[in-house]
Amino acid sequence: MAGAKVKMGYEVHPDAHEMLKTIAERYKLPDESKALRCLLDYAATDGDWDEIFAKVRCRRCG
Repeated sequence: MAGAKVKMGYEVHPDAHEMLKTIAERYKLPDESKALRCLLDYAATDGDWDEIFAKVRCRRCG
Protein backbone atom coordinates (compact mmCIF):
# COMPACT_ATOMS: atom_id res chain seq x y z
CA MET A 1 0.00 0.00 0.00
CA ALA A 2 1.29 3.45 -0.87
CA GLY A 3 2.23 5.73 1.96
CA ALA A 4 1.56 9.41 2.42
CA LYS A 5 3.40 11.74 0.07
CA VAL A 6 5.04 15.07 0.82
CA LYS A 7 4.73 17.75 -1.85
CA MET A 8 8.17 19.15 -2.65
CA GLY A 9 9.69 21.23 -5.38
CA TYR A 10 12.94 20.39 -7.16
CA GLU A 11 14.89 21.93 -9.97
CA VAL A 12 16.24 19.59 -12.65
CA HIS A 13 17.85 20.20 -16.01
CA PRO A 14 15.58 19.96 -19.06
CA ASP A 15 17.09 16.64 -20.16
CA ALA A 16 16.35 15.09 -16.76
CA HIS A 17 12.78 16.32 -17.01
CA GLU A 18 12.49 14.76 -20.47
CA MET A 19 13.91 11.51 -19.08
CA LEU A 20 11.26 11.40 -16.33
CA LYS A 21 8.53 12.14 -18.89
CA THR A 22 9.83 9.36 -21.16
CA ILE A 23 9.94 6.88 -18.27
CA ALA A 24 6.37 7.79 -17.24
CA GLU A 25 5.09 7.37 -20.80
CA ARG A 26 7.01 4.17 -21.58
CA TYR A 27 5.98 2.41 -18.37
CA LYS A 28 2.48 3.91 -18.23
CA LEU A 29 3.08 5.67 -14.93
CA PRO A 30 0.65 8.41 -13.89
CA ASP A 31 3.23 11.20 -14.07
CA GLU A 32 6.87 12.23 -13.78
CA SER A 33 6.74 12.32 -9.98
CA LYS A 34 5.92 8.59 -9.93
CA ALA A 35 8.93 7.94 -12.18
CA LEU A 36 11.12 9.87 -9.74
CA ARG A 37 9.68 7.96 -6.77
CA CYS A 38 10.48 4.67 -8.53
CA LEU A 39 14.08 5.79 -9.06
CA LEU A 40 14.35 6.86 -5.41
CA ASP A 41 12.86 3.55 -4.23
CA TYR A 42 15.43 1.69 -6.33
CA ALA A 43 18.28 3.74 -4.86
CA ALA A 44 16.95 3.17 -1.34
CA THR A 45 16.39 -0.58 -1.61
CA ASP A 46 18.52 -2.12 -4.37
CA GLY A 47 21.05 0.52 -5.29
CA ASP A 48 24.64 0.55 -4.12
CA TRP A 49 24.90 4.08 -2.73
CA ASP A 50 28.67 4.21 -3.16
CA GLU A 51 28.27 3.17 -6.79
CA ILE A 52 25.49 5.73 -7.32
CA PHE A 53 26.85 8.71 -5.40
CA ALA A 54 30.62 8.35 -4.98
CA LYS A 55 31.36 8.57 -8.71
CA VAL A 56 30.90 11.99 -10.31
CA ARG A 57 28.69 11.63 -13.37
CA CYS A 58 27.92 15.25 -14.22
CA ARG A 59 27.23 15.33 -17.95
CA ARG A 60 27.42 19.13 -17.87
CA CYS A 61 30.70 19.61 -15.98
CA GLY A 62 32.89 17.64 -18.38
